[in-house]
Amino acid sequence: MKRNLIDFMSKSRYNRIKIVLAEKEKSAKWLAEQLGKDKSTVSRWCTNDMQPTIETFYRIAEILDVEVRMLFIPTKS
Repeated sequence: MKRNLIDFMSKSRYNRIKIVLAEKEKSAKWLAEQLGKDKSTVSRWCTNDMQPTIETFYRIAEILDVEVRMLFIPTKS
């Protein structure tokens, strides 16, 4: 259990794709279909296991009708 907590706490968060999808009431599967990507790839983006390209971030922002900066975790408060 302690190891799982350490793994969870050390996992970096870079994007807010999962959060924005929830705000827009859309699923990762839906986004994958819109992008023509495999749903497992989009799922990995949503969990921050990997990141899309900058070009893909812009495409996601366009599809979700948000500013691209809304897809990133702010580095400053």
